[in-house]
Amino acid sequence: MLRLPPLRHASPETIVEAVALLADDGALLFAGGTDLIPNLKRRQYPDAHTVVSLRRIDELHGVDVDPDGSLRIGALTTLAAVAENPRVPAAVREAALAIASPQIRNQGTIGGNLCVDTRCNWLNVPDTWRQAAEPCLKAGGEMCWVAPAKKECWAVSSSDLAPILVAFGASVNLVGPDGQRSIDVEDLYRNDGMAYLTKASDEILTEIVVPRPSGVRASYRKLRRRGSIDFPILGVGVALAFDTGGVCTAGRVVLGSVASAPLRVREAEAILVGRRLDSEVIAEVSEAARKFARPFNNTDLTSRYRKRMIPIYVGRALEDVAAQ
Repeated sequence: MLRLPPLRHASPETIVEAVALLADDGALLFAGGTDLIPNLKRRQYPDAHTVVSLRRIDELHGVDVDPDGSLRIGALTTLAAVAENPRVPAAVREAALAIASPQIRNQGTIGGNLCVDTRCNWLNVPDTWRQAAEPCLKAGGEMCWVAPAKKECWAVSSSDLAPILVAFGASVNLVGPDGQRSIDVEDLYRNDGMAYLTKASDEILTEIVVPRPSGVRASYRKLRRRGSIDFPILGVGVALAFDTGGVCTAGRVVLGSVASAPLRVREAEAILVGRRLDSEVIAEVSEAARKFARPFNNTDLTSRYRKRMIPIYVGRALEDVAAQ
């Protein structure tokens, strides 16, 4: 049995108190804990000594609609609540419902899923297994054991909600010692398995803002070995806007779980604009996504298989949109 290391538990009642606690090195944020707890048990954060729980901060819970129709989702809103709320766009609900299992969705949060740690076949194992070799880059070593010829970490982004929220053009609010700032969800990530978030360690993601989805059709498709529980080995989020004649005026195609960040396929997006979403366009966009992607060989199943599945899943997502 894997046990937690000795930890101090802090439970602030305000965001200001929580931010102050994060100033201490070794303090980690605790939302739902569905990713943090297993990582702590595997000793992936050897310097951790305090978990700062956000559960008692009431303003981080719930879903509200602004006068302009924008949707505000508190970062501690559970995945189950997101999946069940009819005000949330259907594609976002689908992505939330695709995460893990009912028990985990009842505990996990939307903010936690957006900030979920990058995953690695070598790192995400018990510490006793990792001790059989030198530490990897993410564990303080000098080499990525997944890609020894590379000098960067190949840990993979595994958020289900990130691709579809990037596709919707959503933003997040961050609060830190210097106050509040807002950035696009797309800008929350960098393609680096170690420093995968642009959010500072002493900042808290407080809410997600989804623009009014008027006239936007969207879909999320997920590839995994089993029908539940598993992390994505490919996620595809698409969101398209159309004029009254059915011509695409704007669109986003976003791939998840192929790199250390969700990636927009701008070459594919350019194909969509000014055209109707017919079978020919869907085929062109799917092929553009296949050419763009270079899936990291660091998840379940092989990178070659996952690359072959990219045009299939992009095509299915676009077919969903065409059928709406």
